[in-house]
Amino acid sequence: MPGPMGGPRGAQTTERAKDFKQTTKKLIRSYLAKYKIPLIIVMIFAIGSTIFTIVGPKILGNATTEIFNGLISKLSGGSGIDFGKIGTIALTLLGLYVTSAIFSFVQGFLMTNVAQKITYRIRNDIAVKINKLPMKYFDKKTNGEVLSVITNDIDTLSMNLNQSITHIITAICTIIGILVMMFSISWQMTLISLVILPIAGILVTAIVKKSQKYFNRQQDYLGHVNGQVEEVYGGLNIVKVFNAEEKVTKEFEKANDELYHSGWKAQFLSGLMHPVMNFISNVGYVAVAVAGGYLAIRGTITVGNIQSFIQYNKQFTQPINQLAQISNMLQAMMAAAERIFEFLEEPEEVVTTKGNIDTSKLEGNVQFEHVKFGYNPEKTIIKDFNANVKEGQKIAIVGPTGAGKTTMVKLLMRFYDVTDGAILVDGHNVKDFDRGELRKMFGMVLQDTWLFGGTVKENIKYGNEDATDTEVIEAAKAAHVHHFIKTLPKGYNSMINEESTNISAGQKQLLTIARVILADPKILILDEATSSIDTRTEIQIQSAMDNLMKGRTSFIIAHRLSTIKNADLILVMNHGDIVEQGTHEDLLAKNGFYADLYNSQFEEVEE
Repeated sequence: MPGPMGGPRGAQTTERAKDFKQTTKKLIRSYLAKYKIPLIIVMIFAIGSTIFTIVGPKILGNATTEIFNGLISKLSGGSGIDFGKIGTIALTLLGLYVTSAIFSFVQGFLMTNVAQKITYRIRNDIAVKINKLPMKYFDKKTNGEVLSVITNDIDTLSMNLNQSITHIITAICTIIGILVMMFSISWQMTLISLVILPIAGILVTAIVKKSQKYFNRQQDYLGHVNGQVEEVYGGLNIVKVFNAEEKVTKEFEKANDELYHSGWKAQFLSGLMHPVMNFISNVGYVAVAVAGGYLAIRGTITVGNIQSFIQYNKQFTQPINQLAQISNMLQAMMAAAERIFEFLEEPEEVVTTKGNIDTSKLEGNVQFEHVKFGYNPEKTIIKDFNANVKEGQKIAIVGPTGAGKTTMVKLLMRFYDVTDGAILVDGHNVKDFDRGELRKMFGMVLQDTWLFGGTVKENIKYGNEDATDTEVIEAAKAAHVHHFIKTLPKGYNSMINEESTNISAGQKQLLTIARVILADPKILILDEATSSIDTRTEIQIQSAMDNLMKGRTSFIIAHRLSTIKNADLILVMNHGDIVEQGTHEDLLAKNGFYADLYNSQFEEVEE
């Protein structure tokens, strides 16, 4: 708790916005301006609530004066205390506090409503923005960074926005109002109270400056300790295998020792603020009391006014401390808002659609014409890719790691646009398609499976929501996963989530393959689709896939060359170019790059 003079409990580091002023303008212009009428009402009611609260001690002082005068009158043989007048003062005071509470309730209700509506709009804007961002944005950002904007930053903005505006208004009105009331009671006593503030400010600044470096060190070593614990816990088996328990314990003790010493100094120094501020506050009270007594003896101030002044004096530093806390809240809020606006202002995917192309009438012929591409303009990784794929063909793309295999698929689906050259689908440049319409033609199975929280049936139907239960079952059978699904407690209605430990990686892959089968695309892309499946299941999948691929153009990216022997055409890539192409038998007969790749796999197995 703060001390009587409002001394803070401890110093903390607060993240600051890089451009506070510009971010504030964006927040006002983009969101707050749309709610200016409710915000004006909030300000009016916040001011009203504060004023009614501030007037209270002055009226209470009048009641004290009335009681004091009544007692003096009684001792002198007079009429004594006028309880009727005191009752009127008490009712007036009660009315003020009730009115203040009502005003406070109204402004709190309105501000919460505005803050939540703004948060709702920002979340919607971010949800829309995510679908418009190019894939290169997500390549340069981690999942944690994106999720932090969507969750932590929006929550920080919402919470602080709800509190900061009303607190700023209340704190400023309270400071001004209390100063007015204090000067109206006694300008001499007010000056004494004000003299205490710079002394307190100098001491607090000195303590904060001294403790700040220890707080920084504390945060730094806290990160070391947490990182070390997470690392050791995640690799506990390895630690035990190599008998490194003693080593990691010593490393932890060293970091923990540094954390202890920096934390002790930081907390001790920040803890000094309360007794220091308490001492200065008490000195101020003594000075005010002495001055008040002197003025009362001279008859320039009443006893009730002294009591009112002491109450105001107690309240005066609270809004000042509140403003300091609000300053931290505003800094955190604007830092969060800045990251949100940076996300919302990211360049979106370029729309190049020239006209509506009916994808339902396309057959799946694909041409790569002198395709060049680089993730960075300075570095071209696909240098001159040429290929002509006929509808229904089964095309395998092979090559060493980094050859550009997966990149070609990303270009085909317009996750990226080519730097030069063109990719044509049935004679239409992929840049002329609406991205959503283009991707309807594709079914994709990646090495990394992706299943969402829901039932097995919902996951399979993800690419075809209108599919019947019969069609879902047929797709599962084609993917050789129907039998496994039937063994689950609720069959196709069994729930899948991150904790689904009863589903192996291979079974998850089979479910994603069933999803693609049900979507019935014209072009299939299988990127290491069988990498998580055992050899026996792989044979079954290959058989099912061969039936599925009939009549559909299929691109298969594979490291295990034994899985693509029956491909109609094998494109062998190296350093972004096609170095060889042909059937499996033709390429082996050439005894070139493909033959070396193929034979090396068997050499590795023998070793």
